[in-house]
This record gives sequence, C-alpha cells and structure tokens, in this order.
Amino acid sequence: MWDNIRTFFDIFIVSLILYRILVLMVGTRAIQLLKGVLVLLLFSLLASVLQLRLLTWLLGRGLWALSFAVPIVFQPELRKMLEEMGRGHLWRHRIPLDEAENLSRQVAGALNYMKVHRIGALVVLQQETGLGDYWRTAVHLSAEISQELIISIFWKDNPLHDGALILDRERMTAAGCYLPLADAPEISRWYGTRHRAALGLSEVSDALILVVSEERGEVSLAYKGHLSKNLKDAQMEKLLFHYFSGRETVRRTWRVRLHRLMQLFWESPAQP
Repeated sequence: MWDNIRTFFDIFIVSLILYRILVLMVGTRAIQLLKGVLVLLLFSLLASVLQLRLLTWLLGRGLWALSFAVPIVFQPELRKMLEEMGRGHLWRHRIPLDEAENLSRQVAGALNYMKVHRIGALVVLQQETGLGDYWRTAVHLSAEISQELIISIFWKDNPLHDGALILDRERMTAAGCYLPLADAPEISRWYGTRHRAALGLSEVSDALILVVSEERGEVSLAYKGHLSKNLKDAQMEKLLFHYFSGRETVRRTWRVRLHRLMQLFWESPAQP
C-alpha cells in the first residue's frame, strides 16, 4: 500500500511541475518549439513501428542536434522561465497583499498624474493570454514597477511614449509596444489611436488595457472588446488591486485552466 501511495505522489508532483512549466511558456516561442518537438517524436515513433530505418535514423539525428540548438536559440525564453521560477512563480498564484497594494498604488499614482497633466498613455495588464508577439520586437524592460518610471516612459519627449507599456503582474515587461488596431466600422470617431489599439488588443486577448486621454484628461478601460470611459479613482484602484493580488486568477477553475492548456497545442500561432 505504501508503494502505491508513493507512486501516486511521485506522478502527481511530476505532473504539477510539468504543468507549471507549460504555463510559464505561454506567450513565448518556446511553446511553438514544443509543438514541433512533439510532432518529430510522433513521426519518429511511427517510423520505428513501421521499421523505416532511414527515416528513423534521420529523425533520431535531428532530435539529437535539436537538443544542442534549443538552449542557444531560445536562450531569452529559457532565462525568463528560470527568472519566473526564481521569483516563486512556479508555485505561487498571487503575491502578498501588502505588495499588491503597493504595486496598485504605484500604477494608480502614475495614471492619476498623467490624467491631471494630460499625458497620453497606454498601459496593458497581461493576464492569462500571452502577449509575446507584441512585446518581442519592442524595448524589453524587465523592470520593477514604479510610478516615476511609468510617467517617464510616457513623457512626450521620450521615444517610447507612442507605444504601449505591458505589465506582467510584478514586472514591467516591455515598452514601445505596437498593438493591433480595432477597425470595426461601428466604432465612434470619438476614439483616438490609443483607444483603437486598446480595443484591438482586448478583442484578441483577456488583457486589461488602461488608456489615458491627453485631450479629455480621463482614464478608460478596454476589456473583451468593450470600453469603459472615465473611470473613477476608486474604480481604478480597486481594479489594479484585484489584478496585482491575483484574486480573479485564483478563482478560475481547474477545468478552465486545463482547457486553456490544451488549446496551446492545437490553436494556430498568432501572427505578429
């Protein structure tokens, strides 16, 4: 009986580790590489069963060479995964509440400052959908979130102020990111380029996109193809606290997580 229990825990721990590693790979080129490796393994197994010796030899040599090429070609993605694991993201679903409160205060303070001083801004809060296709060609930051840094990025003389800033929970991932524009004919001319970009990204991801209008001095939220205009300070602070504390993420069921994980291997890669 003890052997059965030990075997169960062994399988459970290995499965959990593999699951968390796959989650960390979301939004990177590594997930596409994993699909290719699985296809090669499938063909190799099929060739071995059918006793196709030449094809088996070629695929075996290809997989052997791939094991040396992967750490070199995908060094940025592997480093990011190891950094996330080092910060405790392999197991932890949410950050401490006091740290979440501090992060939300930093972002809210920056948004309020830019709203008062009519500084246009586009801040993306990444959630479950990976946004690697949008920040990969931008300026990588991997910096701690701070009010001063956010304001300086969108200062009108900064070369990055026209693009979007992407936050991934505790870090500022990249700045100067160009997002897809919403081109639906029913969109009002009231919307500028930043609002169209926010709506465009919200249509293809579950990200929360905050837009500061320099013309009207207000903050709007784009989510799931909808735009909420003129957010109040209390609404914005509550939204940011929920995002950084990870409460909504924790409430997601394992069924939804499993469905999303399966989609990683079957959906076609997003076009840049």
